[in-house]
Amino acid sequence: MAQALYRKWRPQTFDEVSGQEHVLHTLRNAISSGRIAHAYLFSGPRGTGKTTMARLLAKAVNCLNPDPAARPDNTCSICTAIAEARLLDLIELDAASNRGIDEIRDLRDKINFAPGQARYKVYIIDEVHMLTEPAFNALLKTLEEPPAHAIFVLATTDPQKVPATIVSRCQPFAFRRLTVAEIVTRLQELVTGEGLTAEPEALTLIARQATGAMRDAVSLLDQLAAGGEEITVARAQAALGAGALRWVTDVLNALCDANAAAGLDAINQAMDSGADARQFARQIVEQLRSLMLIKLGDPALVDIPAEQRATYNAQAERLELERLTRAIKLFNQAALDLRSGWQPQLPLELALVEALQQPVAPLMSASVVAPATRKPTSPTVPAQPVAVKAPEPEVKSQPAKLDPIQPPVKELPPVVTSDEPLSSVTIEQILTQWDGILSVIKTRSIPAEALLKNCHVTGVEHITVVLSWPMDNLKVRFEGSKHQRLLEDVLSHTFEQKLLVRSVVEDPMLQTALKLGAKVTPVNR
Repeated sequence: MAQALYRKWRPQTFDEVSGQEHVLHTLRNAISSGRIAHAYLFSGPRGTGKTTMARLLAKAVNCLNPDPAARPDNTCSICTAIAEARLLDLIELDAASNRGIDEIRDLRDKINFAPGQARYKVYIIDEVHMLTEPAFNALLKTLEEPPAHAIFVLATTDPQKVPATIVSRCQPFAFRRLTVAEIVTRLQELVTGEGLTAEPEALTLIARQATGAMRDAVSLLDQLAAGGEEITVARAQAALGAGALRWVTDVLNALCDANAAAGLDAINQAMDSGADARQFARQIVEQLRSLMLIKLGDPALVDIPAEQRATYNAQAERLELERLTRAIKLFNQAALDLRSGWQPQLPLELALVEALQQPVAPLMSASVVAPATRKPTSPTVPAQPVAVKAPEPEVKSQPAKLDPIQPPVKELPPVVTSDEPLSSVTIEQILTQWDGILSVIKTRSIPAEALLKNCHVTGVEHITVVLSWPMDNLKVRFEGSKHQRLLEDVLSHTFEQKLLVRSVVEDPMLQTALKLGAKVTPVNR
């Protein structure tokens, strides 16, 4: 059986370790000076070298080479035994499957026995955060005062779950994610060592897919190497489900040109070709992030091939910063929302459409910035007759959101003061302009326009337009939302005065009348 590449090419010396220079520097100095701690805590994301570093430390502290700076030398009997996984003094424990107190008690009972071959007994406990609380308590005393011949190395991907009493007895080392350049360099070494051929762009794509985890990158390379052919960008994209880069570029060009049709076409072509929707979304987010960094004047953080930099620079120049940041948020949320749905491209399409919509800006003119300065033309506004009138819900004279559990507040007689603004807009004027208002709202928010199609305008109370909803859940979705604020802005802009919106639930009699086609003349107050 062939050995996996990540096991076959596991680093055997400190020089072969990619990244983690801060950890390497400290451990090498400790070995050279003989200041070896009795317990270490290695924490960090998966695939960043925690277990590999623990094994190298076990080699170095037991290496027989007389020169401490040359340890481990991989030539002595101890280094060879560790490399071949036959040294009994190196004990590796997986806390995910041995998390109980019995396993830790067994470890505690055997730790006092002297090592058989090596200078130190090294205990590597992987995923230590998986231990139970009683197991941690059993480990605590041994970890605090272990025998002189014992060294503990605890590895975890979730250091927050390790008790503070354990952390305080260890030397902590935080492993970081590896950069794309570090991963590509290591992958090139493996390609050369295995006698393979690979395009540099393909290795870069693999490195980006690994998201900072070296083991993931080597596993992806192993998957592509099984084909026995040259590792090309096309093969890597097909195998990894990453989507063609040209479709990502097409989506971004559509954002630059505000061309929704071209962007939707690119998304659907990518999905039809078999691209993974979540991975495609991540690629879009990554390229958008690169454009943001270029636009903000920090291109040094953008790791892209030289031939693509001109395209990125042009896109960054064409795309406004506001639309760029909004697109990053929307596509990032789409990548998180994708869960094997029956339409995997839908979150991507919605993200594109919303990114192309103009942000809602205040539309009120200067004449309505301070509506309180307007003087009423008359103390009251006479009500118009009602042809078919359903019982009105009892409400306050001013718009207010009522608790549905409490009984409605009885309407008080209107009190008109000299500073109270009065609307000169009638219900007929609003109904005449309603289709145009919905068209304006549709250009800014399709969900808002779709929601407003479910309501009816049934009255005007001073400066408040009353909307009736057929169901309470629709009313709750609209009240206090960005859709209500958008409608108020459009109404105020259309009629050049401050207008507010209040929602009520339609009375069953009114709903029946509307369904029968009766003409209802709402009331102006």
